[in-house]
Amino acid sequence: MIICILFMSLNSTIIKADNITEDERSTWIWNPWILVDNEINTLEFLETKHINKVYLQIDYEISKKVYQSFIEKATAKDIQIYALAGESYWITENGIEYQNQLMDWLEHYQHEATDVQRFLGIHLDIEPYDTTLWTTKQTTAIQTYQQLVVQAKKKAQSFNLPLQLDIPFWYDEISYDTKYGNGILSEWLIDHSDGVTIMAYRDNSQEIIKIAKNEIEYAKQMNKKVVVGVETLESKEGDSVSFSEEGEAYMNRQLSKVQKYFSEKTSFKGIAIHHLESWMEMRP
Repeated sequence: MIICILFMSLNSTIIKADNITEDERSTWIWNPWILVDNEINTLEFLETKHINKVYLQIDYEISKKVYQSFIEKATAKDIQIYALAGESYWITENGIEYQNQLMDWLEHYQHEATDVQRFLGIHLDIEPYDTTLWTTKQTTAIQTYQQLVVQAKKKAQSFNLPLQLDIPFWYDEISYDTKYGNGILSEWLIDHSDGVTIMAYRDNSQEIIKIAKNEIEYAKQMNKKVVVGVETLESKEGDSVSFSEEGEAYMNRQLSKVQKYFSEKTSFKGIAIHHLESWMEMRP
């Protein structure tokens, strides 16, 4: 009886340990040529900053061997690598071909790579609001964007990969009425992806929490995950957008407050810091 109880106790402990999930701490690499020039220092920086996920831009001019080398080394350090792509012009006429090109490249890459060299997900940052179409025909722009997401999701599923999206914090103020139904754009995107990263670009915890709350609450209802993204690149949109002026120590204090506030929310997945090179140049 004592042995049985002991076994049950140990087994219970193991199960609990398996269920513990570490918060995501991620960053974007928009310039993958840094891997050609400085792979070792890049990996050291990621490890020093406790990064466990990287959204890595796909550049067709870079040899697949560069991606294979970096991902294999990152995998050894328990850093997940997601394929990053997306442009606002993808929503223009025939823009779907750019996404198709990405998916074709990714399919070939995954086939040629070994297990430890493969991407573990797809991360899209399309930003349709940076087009004239959004300004003049917003409904058309949104519907085209939705079409891209639906097709990307199908492709991701065929690759057995999760699909994540970057979205601005203000999508919860955008309504849609398209062939995909009607509602709030942020909610639709959460529903039709495996997770979103909110571009909650503010330089203090109170504002970050305020503008990320709605998405995190909705994602909780839908059993989805949300990562909160912040900016380190100098911004021309105002003094309160980026942490570039305040420095890294101040940023980390603010992010700790954000994590503490959302820690009880099952939908809160972690923090993303935009982006690698501006973060590297940031003052302490």
